[in-house]
Amino acid sequence: MLSRVPDRSHELSPDELSLYRQLDTSRLPQHVAIIMDGNGRWAGKRALKRFLGHQQGAESVQYVVETASRINLPFLTLYAFSLENNLRRPKSEVSFLMKLLKSYLVGNVKRMNDNNVRMAYIGRTHDLPQEVQETMQWAMEATARNTGTTLTLALNYGARSEIVDAVRRILTDLTTEAHSRGCSVEDILGAGALDALDESTIASALYTAHMPDPDLIIRTSGEQRISNFLLWQIAYAEIFVTDRLWPDFRGIHLLEAIADYQRRERRFGGLGESTDEAVATLQPAEEVAAEIQDHLVPKPRHETKPESKSDHVLTRR
Repeated sequence: MLSRVPDRSHELSPDELSLYRQLDTSRLPQHVAIIMDGNGRWAGKRALKRFLGHQQGAESVQYVVETASRINLPFLTLYAFSLENNLRRPKSEVSFLMKLLKSYLVGNVKRMNDNNVRMAYIGRTHDLPQEVQETMQWAMEATARNTGTTLTLALNYGARSEIVDAVRRILTDLTTEAHSRGCSVEDILGAGALDALDESTIASALYTAHMPDPDLIIRTSGEQRISNFLLWQIAYAEIFVTDRLWPDFRGIHLLEAIADYQRRERRFGGLGESTDEAVATLQPAEEVAAEIQDHLVPKPRHETKPESKSDHVLTRR
């Protein structure tokens, strides 16, 4: 994909370009996911109403998206509206967020096309208001031919519900297959379907089956939690937390997070190149096990027998 997308780094701001030139462009993350947090606190610090924080947060989205597109970041996923937001926020705030989403899509499709950005969505979007769904569909179709960054908005999204939906999809597929073959689901499972069920089966049933797992996840506002976001997909993602509130987050800060990401060594459960152990000369595992056993098992003590007493009274111990 990167080879088909023209280099647009010259469109970065001077500060962004200076930082971008310090990056190893061959090691840019393929997928960055962001938990956008802090809109309410941003407004509260300024004695403003919460909805103004959300409005400013929507502006930040476009700044970050444009920078992502200029460095040819293949995938950018933003946690825009969680399932918990929908269930637990005041109805007035949820209603405003839906209007803001619709307004954002209508107002920014041209900018997305100008920046070669393609729209996508994940989450239980079928539960959103119908007019919002129609606008989402329109924006996705209007940007479908773009070949640059894929901007995915997580809307009415929860990672646990995503995994539940994936399991439901797998079971539905098995049931459909059983019906088409004229047998029971038990027969399908007994014929090898159960043994064939693995991580790739679940991954292919997730909302994100069409994209790679995130390499880097960014959380704004300083909170040290994942908040039910892409739990399956971020198993080996690098995590970058910043105290900066989302309305103050810009493209330069995205580049700073990527720079931090490139200073890390990703191991995926293995040993890294910088390990201080000479792996090739490590002691064989069976020898190490024998040594451990030798240290753990107490050696028998050679005790002297007590002197016998003439009255044959047992000594209490």
